[in-house]
Amino acid sequence: MIKTDILIIGAGPTGLFTVFEAGLLKLRCHLIDALPQPGGQCSEIYPKKPIYDIPAYPEILAGDLVDRILEQIKPFEAGYTMGERAEILSKQEDGSFIVTTNKGTEHHAPVVVIAGGLGSFEPRKPQLENLSQFEDKGVAYVIKDPEVYRNKKVVIAGGGDSALDWAIYLSNVASEVSLVHRRNEFRGALDSVEKARELAQLGKIKLYTKAEVKELHGQNELQAVVIKYTDEEKESSYLEVDHFIPLFGLSPKLGPLSNWGLDIEKNAIKVNNAKDYQTNIPGVFAIGDVNTYEGKLKLILSGFHESAVMCQYAYQIINPDKRFVMKYTTVGGVEGFDGTKKEAKKEVVQSIL
Repeated sequence: MIKTDILIIGAGPTGLFTVFEAGLLKLRCHLIDALPQPGGQCSEIYPKKPIYDIPAYPEILAGDLVDRILEQIKPFEAGYTMGERAEILSKQEDGSFIVTTNKGTEHHAPVVVIAGGLGSFEPRKPQLENLSQFEDKGVAYVIKDPEVYRNKKVVIAGGGDSALDWAIYLSNVASEVSLVHRRNEFRGALDSVEKARELAQLGKIKLYTKAEVKELHGQNELQAVVIKYTDEEKESSYLEVDHFIPLFGLSPKLGPLSNWGLDIEKNAIKVNNAKDYQTNIPGVFAIGDVNTYEGKLKLILSGFHESAVMCQYAYQIINPDKRFVMKYTTVGGVEGFDGTKKEAKKEVVQSIL
């Protein structure tokens, strides 16, 4: 039986940052994740994708963000159960919980925090007859290493942020990038749409709108795609390609969490955002992309905020007889569980005072 103060389901950026916020309150954390390493989607799906909305980082790769957070939480000695999925939640008579994984590992904690991102997920695949034939042979649903596409001909399908971002990024890597979308209008951020259209005018991206990839051709590996237009009078386009990447998003699934008695709305867990991000089960919180409430923004930085607020209330559950007075790390520094302390730089403290 693994015992801890806060048990975190999900080791993505929000779950990992919770270790830091809890550590400042002298609370120990243990994380469970079905993936083999920490980082969630940032490590598993798009480690080389640049992120632009993290404070103090005009641009940072998703994998590098995970590395920075792991460095930040080192003093707080988190425990990990990796490669296992949280399956059963059992509430005990004293109000604490036992969470059992699919491999039978039991975890005991007074507070459970669900930070599972989108939950378990599968890519949404286009309906193409021979799609599976070319999977890992030219067809991919995620981009882990952009260098795979160096000097290659790439076709990306989709109209959201992911499709736009990767088309823009690969325009400086691949020899040819084509972006195919079934509408004229894109769903992504306005600046990304404008950038993609600007690159199209410069000839760095080929845009095919009101169009879809309808056929895949090749022998042992993908060699060409056929693009058909909604305007049936318009002639189909035959493109020689090395890679086809359909980016139609993910189909999120809460998996076993959906059997825990949680209040769920549209595959997300409802929480009390007016107070503490607690679910309808006292002692169980949900933070990050896995939760929902009015005005919810599915951003990494929103998950960081929710984590900080949640930890304050988790402290009260774990230490009902203690009163916590929040201290600012800019003055007090960060003290790990081993007693070592990382002080704020003296000149910075003096300038504040």
